[in-house]
Amino acid sequence: MDDYSKKVKSETDRIRKAVINSLNTDTELSDEEVYETVEKMVLKGFRNVYCPFEKKQRIITQIFNSIRKLDVLQELIEDNEINEIMINGPSEIFYEKNGQIVRFADEFSSKEKLEDVIQQIASNVNRVVNEKNPILDLRLSDGSRVNIVLPPVALNGPIVTIRKFPDKQITMEDMIRLNTISEEAAMFLKKIVKAKYNIFISGGTSSGKTTFLNALSNFIPSDERIITIEDSAELRIQNIPNLVRLESRNKNVEGKNDVSIRELVRSSLRMRPDRIIVGEVRGKEALDMLSCLNSGHLGFRSLLHSHHQSQSH
Repeated sequence: MDDYSKKVKSETDRIRKAVINSLNTDTELSDEEVYETVEKMVLKGFRNVYCPFEKKQRIITQIFNSIRKLDVLQELIEDNEINEIMINGPSEIFYEKNGQIVRFADEFSSKEKLEDVIQQIASNVNRVVNEKNPILDLRLSDGSRVNIVLPPVALNGPIVTIRKFPDKQITMEDMIRLNTISEEAAMFLKKIVKAKYNIFISGGTSSGKTTFLNALSNFIPSDERIITIEDSAELRIQNIPNLVRLESRNKNVEGKNDVSIRELVRSSLRMRPDRIIVGEVRGKEALDMLSCLNSGHLGFRSLLHSHHQSQSH
């Protein structure tokens, strides 16, 4: 780092601390008021330090994000073209964009700052992650799925993986246009969904299972009662008025009150479903699903379930 960069970084750190100290006396400020405070202090602080306007704006955003948002992650979260963010400790951040994995130029100022961001993410959804409970799955307010693994389980520092989802749902028509699927195959799938066949969707990580399932769900008649069961809510079932969404729950701090996918599958059978959609199957719930299939009860993923006149396919 050259002398100029060191000087800019030093002044940025000084301003960040000054803003934090000023906020300690007034914790009721809105985000807009905090942003204005940061902006004023940056413009004043860099009067005697050469800094292009664009860089000043970036510094303002960086300081604001470090105080009120998710620090260096906020830029990646707000980029709609990024679909995966991978944090391997404070100084190694990667993201996937347009099918390519790229290393992010920025990093967290320290391991403690990354840990603060992790606790902020967890506390926003009333969840706990610590050395006693080092693994946590949750979702952000925008629907993004988050997986957190802390030391000592993670050997190279706190690990965070964020799976983002597109704002606009991809339809079967989009897939046909992009040559992801043929029109003939799409029409065949439409017929077997309407005929209430059981459908299993499988594939590797990031292969598009959830996207494909969401597209298939558009073929479900709107007068049916649908129940979705997920580890972390990702499905976007549309145009179904009679929709019940269930989500599993991890153990609390005392190691109690967890609700498993298996329990939700069993309970859903008493809720008069026309179809049950299970977002992901990877545990003991597979046995219950197979039992339901054998007795004429289930179907999806990944299971698109048909409670009545079910047929396996």
